[in-house]
Amino acid sequence: MLSTDGFDRLDEAAYQQLTAGARVLEADHHGAKLLALGDGHYLKLFRRKRLFSSALMRPYSRRFQRNAERLGRLGIPTVVPERLLRIPHLQRTAVLYRPLAGCTLRELLVAEADCEPWITRFGGFLGELHGLGVYFRSLHFGNLVVGETGDLGLIDVADLEFRNAPLGAALVARNLRHLMRYPGDWGLVRTSMDAFRRGYARSGRPLPAPAEMLIGGPSG
Repeated sequence: MLSTDGFDRLDEAAYQQLTAGARVLEADHHGAKLLALGDGHYLKLFRRKRLFSSALMRPYSRRFQRNAERLGRLGIPTVVPERLLRIPHLQRTAVLYRPLAGCTLRELLVAEADCEPWITRFGGFLGELHGLGVYFRSLHFGNLVVGETGDLGLIDVADLEFRNAPLGAALVARNLRHLMRYPGDWGLVRTSMDAFRRGYARSGRPLPAPAEMLIGGPSG
């Protein structure tokens, strides 16, 4: 049933029918967070973490949908949302979407003997995002997908902001600090810091000084 706020209401029977045979891709102690459905779609579930929060008026599922749509308009490969859902018996909202085809950058780098070309490509992609004013808080190599043509794209896009101008130096550094929370990913950037710099510079501007300090200081 479609509600006035754009969400389809899914009762327990309809939910069980939709998710029959699904694979759980992500879960926590609250339950499933991401399901791969039998027809190739993904179902991402969101819970409100606090009784009173911005998610009450602007659910994360809607943010996910709108962010994906805006990334698409910017030409950034990403997922394609198809339906917003309310699931009362689980106290969740959800997004039904078509996933972005490919493998994650993390998966690819595990299999690659020479990581530098991909770190260069990652630097260029991050520089492109920053130039477009995209601040992706969920930045790590598991949330970057390498498509069949080698282009990078974004998944898990609920926690993302769009600025009206390219990101300033402080925000660029802050974005890299999000990546630092993942030692394996960050270690590859540090090991190939010159490749990362070259890639970032290809986006049209050099890596700003605060970000340079994070990866080990300027070259030369």
